Amino acid sequence: MPIDDYLAALNKALRGPRRRKADLLAEARDHLIDATEAFQADGHERYEAERAAVADFGELPDVVPGYRAELAISQSRRTAMMLLFALMIQPIVWQGGAWIWTQHAESASVVNDMLQTAVRAIGIVVIAGALLAVLATGIGVRYAVVREHLSRVTALFALAGSVTIAGIGLLMAATSNHAPGVPAFGVVGTFVVLPLVLVSIQAARGLRLARA
Repeated sequence: MPIDDYLAALNKALRGPRRRKADLLAEARDHLIDATEAFQADGHERYEAERAAVADFGELPDVVPGYRAELAISQSRRTAMMLLFALMIQPIVWQGGAWIWTQHAESASVVNDMLQTAVRAIGIVVIAGALLAVLATGIGVRYAVVREHLSRVTALFALAGSVTIAGIGLLMAATSNHAPGVPAFGVVGTFVVLPLVLVSIQAARGLRLARA
């Protein structure tokens, strides 16, 4: 049937968060069914009514870009929220005295002190940017200029922030006066690197969607 064929083609043309994609396809199906019933009420047979509803909905080349933009925004919101969560758990790793490499902060090396200062400053900037991205993907999408650039900017920002903070975290563990070794790097990898790698994966997906 025309509606099923149209939705199958639309589904194939779209990539993005599964739940949001499913919602968009469901909304499209509801619209097409409503339109079909309206055409049937005007005297059209079911098949012809579906064809008319599909034609009225729009050709795929005209419809797909709007759906892709919507999915890109949804991906941006997911990325920003994951970035916020990843940064919220960082104090677990760097809490003073919690781990061997965070004990005796007064004896930290100059390099380690500089890294701690840098990661705090960068962390504040990244948290602020992630919060802004979450807000922008909500109310900010009402504005065309925001919708046009938000997905790409959020993805690039999340990638840069994740790589930078993960790199500094590893350097902080490596430059500790207590030579943390494998257990400490395991903790840093679990609570710092792994969450930020997951954020980077989401950001990369968002960047691909923004370029689609």
